[in-house]
Order: sequence, then C-alpha cells, then structure tokens
Amino acid sequence: MMSSAVETLSPERLKELLAAIPADGEAIRREIGKRVFGQERLIEDLLLALLCRSHCLLTGVPGLAKTLLIKTLSEVTELDFTRVQFTPDMMPGDITGSEILEEDAEGKRHFEFIKGPVFTQLLLADEINRTSPKTQAALLEAMEERQISMNGRIWPLPDPFFVLATQNPIEQEGTYQLPEAQQDRFMFSLYIDYPDSAAEKRIMLETTRNDQIALNKVVTAARIREYQHAVRELPVPDSVADFALHLVRSTRPAEPEASETVRKYVRWGAGPRAGQYLILAGKAYAALAGRANVSRMDIMRAAPPVLRHRVLLNFRAQADEVTADMLIAGLLK
Repeated sequence: MMSSAVETLSPERLKELLAAIPADGEAIRREIGKRVFGQERLIEDLLLALLCRSHCLLTGVPGLAKTLLIKTLSEVTELDFTRVQFTPDMMPGDITGSEILEEDAEGKRHFEFIKGPVFTQLLLADEINRTSPKTQAALLEAMEERQISMNGRIWPLPDPFFVLATQNPIEQEGTYQLPEAQQDRFMFSLYIDYPDSAAEKRIMLETTRNDQIALNKVVTAARIREYQHAVRELPVPDSVADFALHLVRSTRPAEPEASETVRKYVRWGAGPRAGQYLILAGKAYAALAGRANVSRMDIMRAAPPVLRHRVLLNFRAQADEVTADMLIAGLLK
C-alpha cells in the first residue's frame, strides 16, 4: 500500500479538515441519493475507499446501478471518470496504453506512448472477470504503484486514482477468476444486494420519467487529497491495533489464535495488508463520524469488506456451505 509523500499537517489544519469531513460526506451521500436508491451502505463504503485512497471490488447481479453509482460519484466529487468494458479479447495495451511508431516532419521515426484509459482519476473496470488473467495483471502496477512502466520509462497516473471494478456472480461461462494477488490489491470487496421494496418502487417511478436530475458538486480532487492526508493522521490506540492484529492472525489456520472452525474450513488466511486496511478503514469510519480517534467498533465495521476476499476457504467449507462472511462473523463474536 503506497503512501503519499506530503508534508505533515499542522494541528490547526488537521482539526479544520477533520471537522469538514462529516459534513462533506453527508453532502456526497445526499447528492448520490438523488439518483441511486436503496444502496446507502454501499455508498458509505465507496466514500471510505475515497478517504483511504484505495480500490473496491463490487460484486452484484446486473441492474443494481453499479455503473450509475460510480459515474454519479465522479460527478459530485469532480473526478475524471473512465469506464472500460472488459472482454475476453482485450489486451493489456488496451488498458495501459501502447507505443506506436511516429514520423516527425524531418522524416525521423520514434516511438510515441499513447496513454490508455487507465490514465484517469476514477476508473470503472466493468466486469473485470470477463478478461484474461494477462489483461487483469496489467492493472496490478497501476493499482499498487499508481504508475505505468513500459520500455524503461515510467508514466505516473493522476492523483487521486481509484479503480472500482465490478463482476457478475451469476454468469460463469467465459469468465476468469481473479488471482489472489489481484484481489488483495482491492481494499474492499463489496456485495451489492437487491433494494428493499420501497426503494425498488422508487426506482421504478423515478427512472421512467423525462426529468433530468441535476447534481451539485461537493468536493474537488484537491480537497479529496487533503482529506486522505488528514485521515492518515488520526491516532490509533494500542488496544485497537492489537485487536486488529489478533483478528487478522485468527484467520490463519496455522496461528495459535485460530479457532477450530478456522482450522477446519480455511486454506489460507489474510495477509499483513489486511491489517493495514483494517486500521486505515477504521480511521476513515472515525473521520466520517466526526471522531478524532479509532475504536474497536470501527475495526469490526470494516472487517467483513476487508477480510471476505482474503480468507480462502477449502473444499470442506464448500461442501458444508460455509462462507467467508460466516467465518468472519464468528470471529467477531
């Protein structure tokens, strides 16, 4: 996980930014809620990813407004937005960009790098599991290092830079399972469920009119960078850090902290990056709630989306219909 090389905030500036985060967070939720109904928890998790400078993997059936939600988020935050529809025949250069041979006015030839769609601030990788592992791997450097390297040269990506990837859990034909290393680059794995009946009725009525809903701009990209910096300055008590560490280590079957259930059903537990993301997500939860320190409840709230794609189950778990969320819930108890 990469940190920004920025100067330390003064106490006065830090206090000012932390005081503004809850109000702007509520304003963003309110604006997105004008177009996207019944997904309040998902909207909050995407806000947390913005504050944490991290990426999200969204899993849900078609028609649950995944694309609309991400596009709306870019509008209210003034982030450059690019959507890429992943397909089986897509090549890595279609994502990162490629070099082409150009000829100048004097007839001399040289290679010119043409930037791909990854050079944006908010990248929607739609149905990422439909493309080959080779193309999926092209995103690894971009997500981790926030840069693209080719033929000995490095091109930095815009700041901030977020990848929000979607995948369809129903259709498995023609899809490729994301490698564990790729999944680990996503801070959150989010499940998008069907809305309740009231929200679904509102969707039916609101989206079948001619009215165009105007959205207000809430924050700029520069402001988001300041908020990201302020969130990282929040203190974490040792007791909370110990709780997060114990939670992560208890997902590993070989560790003494592991329960019999974990040893029975888990093949591989969460790695050190999970602890980093638990702490970072806890800081973001505290900041959105207007608090200046992180609590154990913040870590518990962050545990399911941070851990569910990092706990790899064995065949016995599949046979007994045990899910990662069920195991995590048991650990939190």
